[in-house]
Amino acid sequence: MKNRLLFALPLAAVLAFPALAQTTTSTTDQSAPAASSTMAAPASSTDAATGKAPLAPPSREGFWGHLNPFARKSYVRRQTEPIRDRVNELDELTAGNGKAIKDTDARAQAGIKLASDKADAADQHAVDAGNKATMAQQTAQQATTRVQTVETVVTNIDQYKAQNQAEILFRPGQVALSKTAKDAIDTMADSVKGQHGYIIEVQGFSAGRGQVAITTSQKMAESVVRYLVLQHEIPVYRIYLVGMGNAPTADEATKTKRMSGGRVEISLLKNDLEQLSSNTGAPVASADQPQQPK
Repeated sequence: MKNRLLFALPLAAVLAFPALAQTTTSTTDQSAPAASSTMAAPASSTDAATGKAPLAPPSREGFWGHLNPFARKSYVRRQTEPIRDRVNELDELTAGNGKAIKDTDARAQAGIKLASDKADAADQHAVDAGNKATMAQQTAQQATTRVQTVETVVTNIDQYKAQNQAEILFRPGQVALSKTAKDAIDTMADSVKGQHGYIIEVQGFSAGRGQVAITTSQKMAESVVRYLVLQHEIPVYRIYLVGMGNAPTADEATKTKRMSGGRVEISLLKNDLEQLSSNTGAPVASADQPQQPK
């Protein structure tokens, strides 16, 4: 019996010693957060990325040192909970920073695209302005050219130049037109259809003397004018008729031979009015066109 007591007392001491060590460790662990808070209190909240004070190591590691073979789950949980919370906070902070970076990048890309679009629009406006300026310059140049043309035409509006001539011969005492005479008149009349700024000069010459020659020459010229008006619808105001009698022309002034019958000289005279119509591109009003009622 005494041997059993001697054996039981050391065994009970051995079993009670771990329990005492665990209790001491728990007391130490409970006092550790207070001591850690006291030690970490002076630290600024801006020292850590999460805005919280960094974790302080425990002042004691327990009776067993770094490793407690008799640690319970509650002890392990108390030790790991602060670390897990900080890890979760860091994950949230990292996710927030990533989202903020993406948002900033998206806004930057949108700003760059907007600036690029505005730059392209400004370039297009500049190109359009340049084209409009070029067109305006061309229009001004064309207007200047037209004004100069009009000035030239107005200056020379009464200056007619001979374009075509024809001569109709008559036998003595004849005033009617022959087939050859009509063909010559047709050729000249066809060349002035649809044109402006022209006149037709008809001069009659006849053999004889005095008023008789003048009357005969005028009748021959009138037969030509009548054919132009009736057959080719040439306006009368564009035809100028003159009975010259037996007056010699410039070519005949040096000739001694006198004509035995009569003749009519037809001259087509034109000014620059047709040129003005072709340069300006606008139809030139003529007196043979009916005026619109006002």
